[in-house]
Amino acid sequence: MADLITVEDPDDPRLRDYTGLTDVELRRKREPAEGLFIAEGEKVIRRAKDAGYEMRSMLLSAKWVDVMRDVIDELPAPVYAVSPELAEQVTGYHVHRGALASMQRKPLPTAAELLQTARRVVVMESVNDHTNIGAIFRSAAALGMDAVLLSPDCADPLYRRSVKVSMGAVFSVPYARLDTWPKGLESVREAGFTLLALTPDEKARSLDEAAPHKMDRVALMLGAEGDGLSTQALVAADEWVRIPMSHGVDSLNVGAAAAVAFYAVATGRPQG
Repeated sequence: MADLITVEDPDDPRLRDYTGLTDVELRRKREPAEGLFIAEGEKVIRRAKDAGYEMRSMLLSAKWVDVMRDVIDELPAPVYAVSPELAEQVTGYHVHRGALASMQRKPLPTAAELLQTARRVVVMESVNDHTNIGAIFRSAAALGMDAVLLSPDCADPLYRRSVKVSMGAVFSVPYARLDTWPKGLESVREAGFTLLALTPDEKARSLDEAAPHKMDRVALMLGAEGDGLSTQALVAADEWVRIPMSHGVDSLNVGAAAAVAFYAVATGRPQG
């Protein structure tokens, strides 16, 4: 059973995992280096625990202690009970959901390991917006994608914002980082995948025409918001595909585009 510890000093060293959560640059460097990530909110904390992540500690406001009682009773990690004001002092923002947990990261699988069993893979290039990362993972989980591969410069899927936006879907879709880019795409092709680059370019075939749901193994490539896929990534692809647009709209947010494309890759467009 976990210890319930009331803390009244924002500088208490036991709260170090939770300090400066709004300092993106600090957290991006510190969390992977120290092997931790932060789960926010009851549902996300429970999903992280159910996915097998070890809990280091929890930080709860008083009203959340009873809600999380079963988790508290089950796990040996310390639980720090704090006032909402103190939580804000420590983290740097108002913790709306009242519950945070510091979780231990797991070693990432290699891309080769994921490619052995996957048939539908997402490949992200230079996606650095944590909201987009979270949204893409959530859609990937909901729409049947098997795995995610990240270019070396993609943002961290376990950063607090990504985890929160994905509603914990980052725990259910396995992911790995490619060691090199775009050379790492060769290993994806060698594993039997057709590399489809999603782009609004008029030279691309529509997803209906390409019919990716009929392909044996598909790796759908997505680029960053605004810039899209790089020239090098487009050259490395086997085929360019696009989502047909109407009413003069030239493109969608990468999170929205990903959801549409995942549906096409997994099942194809429903026939009337």
